[in-house]
Amino acid sequence: MSTADPAWPSVAELTAQERELRWQRFDEDDAWRLGVALVEQARAPQLPLAIDISRGDHQLFHAALPGSSPDNDAWLARKTRVVRRFHLSSLHVGQLCRDAGRTLEDMFLVPERDFAAHGGAFPITVVGVGVVGCVAVSGLPQLQDHALVVEVLREQLRA
Repeated sequence: MSTADPAWPSVAELTAQERELRWQRFDEDDAWRLGVALVEQARAPQLPLAIDISRGDHQLFHAALPGSSPDNDAWLARKTRVVRRFHLSSLHVGQLCRDAGRTLEDMFLVPERDFAAHGGAFPITVVGVGVVGCVAVSGLPQLQDHALVVEVLREQLRA
């Protein structure tokens, strides 16, 4: 991942990412490979990430790298709730709110203490099925969290 801050993507760009990054199937082995790839991507630059991958209510992968804290786990939970509720990336929902000039709570009537529309959580979508889970990272600025997930998803889906 580059060290430069990515630019804020538009809703159209975020929608295109969600259409592009779809799985043919997603099982425990896929979650393991995705999780390990995220860990490997974070290790060399020593990124202080917490990583979580779930399918439905089943946590399939979790890692807390050096420098992460329990606070990152709380952020993971709040970002994942956004993906589960809206079937969109957490950054996508945040961008919808920013574009409307409204808060998440004001726009969608969900409490921000339980939901975080900040980048880093992305839906696991299976072609012909729909959203089945979520991959989330926490520990970097939100645009970098999102960019890391997208980059690793692209790599895994090409493999």
